[in-house]
Amino acid sequence: MAVDVEVRRARVGDEDALSLVGQATFLETFSGVLDGTAIAEHCRKAHSPSQYLHWLGDARSAVWLAGVAPGHAPVGYLVVAAPDLPGANPAHDLELKRIYLLGRYQGGGLGKRLLQQAVEHAEGAGATRLLLGVYAGNHAALAFYRKQGFNHFADRQFVVGGTAYDDHVMSLELGR
Repeated sequence: MAVDVEVRRARVGDEDALSLVGQATFLETFSGVLDGTAIAEHCRKAHSPSQYLHWLGDARSAVWLAGVAPGHAPVGYLVVAAPDLPGANPAHDLELKRIYLLGRYQGGGLGKRLLQQAVEHAEGAGATRLLLGVYAGNHAALAFYRKQGFNHFADRQFVVGGTAYDDHVMSLELGR
């Protein structure tokens, strides 16, 4: 059964929905990979409504929310913001901070739709590269990003619960 998913620019007032889907998708993606207590603590901090409210109020950030009827129930989202990655050039780069979808909404083109929003926003903001960090063990995400034209650019450590995990930093050249 095909589900119609609306993607719209998020606004102040959406921070609770963004927090909810952020926590749910992080738990869904990393349960069984990361320590459960560490996941809960990470979600409490990194996916708090105040974090999303910060991005919603930041002129250099852009956030989209994907939802389904009835009532635009949140099923995914996208955050583009100033880069905080190794090798990033804040004058020319933007970072795809978050792009998450609940599992049952993956594989139908919605991730690609969200990514297209990020690319269009970055190009419109004058960025020459779109960067992202992805867990090195998330082979499905790595394959998705490669298929969309991203290339391995650098590596970093991402700490959750006091444990460091390897991330790949990937880049997409814009304006070509």
